[in-house]
Amino acid sequence: MSQFQPVGPVEPPQIGGRCDRRFASVRAAFEENFLKRDELGAAVTVRVDGEVVVDLWGGWADAGMNRPWERDTLVNVWSTTKGPTALCAHLLADRGELDLDAPVASYWPEFAAAGKEGVLVRHLLSHRAGVAGLRMPHSLAELYDWELTCERLAATEPWWEPGTRSGYHAITYGFLVGEVVRRVSGLRPAEFLRREVTGPLGIDFTIGLPEKEAGRAAELVHTTAPPTSEQAAIYAQLEPVALASLLNPGAGAREANSAAWRAAEVPAANGHGTARAVAELYEVFARQGVTGGTRVLSAESAERVREGQGACRDLVLGAGFGHETEIGLGLWLSGENRSYGPNPRAVGHDGFGGSCGLADPEAGVSVGYVMNRMGSNIADDPRKMALVEGVYASL
Repeated sequence: MSQFQPVGPVEPPQIGGRCDRRFASVRAAFEENFLKRDELGAAVTVRVDGEVVVDLWGGWADAGMNRPWERDTLVNVWSTTKGPTALCAHLLADRGELDLDAPVASYWPEFAAAGKEGVLVRHLLSHRAGVAGLRMPHSLAELYDWELTCERLAATEPWWEPGTRSGYHAITYGFLVGEVVRRVSGLRPAEFLRREVTGPLGIDFTIGLPEKEAGRAAELVHTTAPPTSEQAAIYAQLEPVALASLLNPGAGAREANSAAWRAAEVPAANGHGTARAVAELYEVFARQGVTGGTRVLSAESAERVREGQGACRDLVLGAGFGHETEIGLGLWLSGENRSYGPNPRAVGHDGFGGSCGLADPEAGVSVGYVMNRMGSNIADDPRKMALVEGVYASL
């Protein structure tokens, strides 16, 4: 039974967009999210073999239900941003400018401090670097200072032996991968992604949000439903490394709606885009490096993102999953819990509160789902899972 209870209209809001009749189950799930799962405003896009088969939006872009969700409404997608950030690193590797098996310190010498000289670039991409969070208190204002955050990450001691297992790097991921991108290319991820991918291809996605686009941004709102007893128990069991990863510093809807958050560059968590844009970016990994008919990566590099680094009980999110999971070089494998559909080697990334990007190369499918009512599941939000199930029921 879903944790969500309907609190809004008893009828689904007007749904905009289009949906191939073969994918009627996706539209049905999208409408049910508003009726049964406390959806406020959302959009979903599904691409199959390069063709857009679902492109729907509906609901409200604000808590007061005064602004309808439009075709071009943008929203902060939290950790769904990590896929595009990983793409930056894979682009450099594809060009021979970055070696994923090289020590991070060969590009970022200061990072060798405190026993991290053996950390490889692949360990950053797969959350195995041991730097899931800072040990010293780190405020949001300090997080917005790129140089200070990277300086502290370079100096910090790992929480576990790097390379031995995963521990979700909730916020630090974007700075760790991003600083390597900067050391190699001279550009931080936001500008690198814009110059190399989203700008040339016209993909409506940015890391951070330009002030001129603020009028299109949806307001994030936390769910009205209290955590279930199971969720409360999970949060109560969080170890120090998990607290450092998830809450140092902590950020939620209020912070993410602020001008300061939007103006900052947090490449693990403050990507802003449409569902259409998320589906286009994840399609790079679903269609052997091609999206929208344009080659972005070689097929070999696109395949590397799902190169599993070993299943384990994640040191940060393990209590939330309840079983072993596996991360590739930037994205999570679908695995036994079918997070990204029935193909265990499909990959994707969830964002805090419910958003999702999905890539399934075997099916040729990519999915983007974005919303503004943030649920309380650590992963696999019921709304996202209903949409994923609808996609695979339609194939």
